Amino acid sequence: MSSAVQQQGSGGRQGAEQQVLEEKVLGLISEADLVALTTALVAAGGENPGGTEEATVQVLAEFSRSAGLDVFTETVAVGRPNFTAVLPGGGQPGILFLGHSDVVPAGTGWARPPFEPYVRDGRLFGRGSTDMKGGLAAVLVALRALKDAGADLPFNAALACTVDEEDLGIGIRAYTAAAAADESFNYSACVVAEPTDLETVIGCRGDSYIELKVTGKSAHSGRPADGRNAIDAAAKILELVRNDHALLQTEQDPLLGAGTWNIGLIRGGTGTSMVAAECTVSLDRRLMPDDDAQLILDRLLAQVREAGIDTDGIAVSAEVAMEMPGFRTPDDHPLVANSVAALADAGVESAIRGWTAACDGGFVVRDLGVPAIVMGPGGLNDQAHQVNESVSIAEVRAAARAYALLCLRHGAC
Repeated sequence: MSSAVQQQGSGGRQGAEQQVLEEKVLGLISEADLVALTTALVAAGGENPGGTEEATVQVLAEFSRSAGLDVFTETVAVGRPNFTAVLPGGGQPGILFLGHSDVVPAGTGWARPPFEPYVRDGRLFGRGSTDMKGGLAAVLVALRALKDAGADLPFNAALACTVDEEDLGIGIRAYTAAAAADESFNYSACVVAEPTDLETVIGCRGDSYIELKVTGKSAHSGRPADGRNAIDAAAKILELVRNDHALLQTEQDPLLGAGTWNIGLIRGGTGTSMVAAECTVSLDRRLMPDDDAQLILDRLLAQVREAGIDTDGIAVSAEVAMEMPGFRTPDDHPLVANSVAALADAGVESAIRGWTAACDGGFVVRDLGVPAIVMGPGGLNDQAHQVNESVSIAEVRAAARAYALLCLRHGAC
């Protein structure tokens, strides 16, 4: 027999063995287990701000230990531990799944209590079901199926779940700092399990919060010239912001659109009959992948000086309170192709697109040099952060199947 025929026969046997293993793993992914774990995670709460993620991490840890995964936690703040579950394998670069354990505040107007999850019409309802307890459950059930099937992966497959994603991102900063200093950190692909309607997202805008403070001098409103009105000065700065926003919209990136400004909060003055001595403004500046929030702020402050706004008794100060980097992965990267193929084999036709939202994946790309995509169950625009939030159980199951297949095929990345 020729060596070519021998290789072909060997490749055929390997392909058949791979197919058998994939079918075995997929057969171990139970919808009932996914519903049970998602339910427990939603019931654990984790509102941010206003609570801690400790109860959610306890649910993740108990499931992971029972599944035979290696579990690690790192306390970032009181009651706020980062969590990592690892399915250990060989020494090749592995695949990292990324998520967060906090949820936005539930608010009012729910049909039922937001942290008492229930199932109706094929959907699981409760705060965090879409963003992103369903995605977390899908990853862990997939890793357990790989473990139970005896999949001998030549690399580690892991879930890193961080705290505080919905606010200031202290969790992901602590995680990437620790990973960068850890010589054993060895991953070549990251899948952020945020809700994308199971579309494969290859790029995200980043985000930043800018806190602006304007101070002036108080006076009686009957003689406003005796004072220096901080609100008036802030209004002039916000006109600069609006003009920059309009300019940004003239150059649209086909994948990610453009950077944006949003004036989120404004506070100023102490009374109607007084000249306002102080005004503070909270600004949201969405970032393109190459943007730097501090440079953007520096340009804004330079414009303030050029316009003479911070003169004659008016002082202006500002800081970047939070920055979340954007990222972009080439659409021909093997991770992208593997995601689309894994979803197709899980019964989902997945589009490749960009995201105008932001996520922690940008930190993994920027700080650790690991390419990333975002792919998970649930709807970002119609469910996440909404009253009566819910996730499709069928999507959670499809996500778990796709995550398992991504792990089994990761060597192609």
